[in-house]
Amino acid sequence: MQKKYTVEYSLQFRKHSPPAHHHYFTDDTVEVESFVSELLERGMGLHALRRDGAELSKAEFDHIVKIAASEVASRLICASLNIKSDEERYRFGFAA
Repeated sequence: MQKKYTVEYSLQFRKHSPPAHHHYFTDDTVEVESFVSELLERGMGLHALRRDGAELSKAEFDHIVKIAASEVASRLICASLNIKSDEERYRFGFAA
């Protein structure tokens, strides 16, 4: 049985040679957002997001990337300023 979501990504994020594409499969939307946030944090290439084999619309793709980027920003702010997520959300508004 095919998983609901597929994330297509690459480990090489520099433009020196064509990257080998890898796939991550899951049924959970939260896992997709978490995985995308890890890709963003590490600077890896994000090539496609699919649900049930079909590419997500631009709006859905952008929504997942925005959520993932906000998670990364929240983690970085909390670690850098040594504050809890509640204070970060109050001061900066990134925490989910």
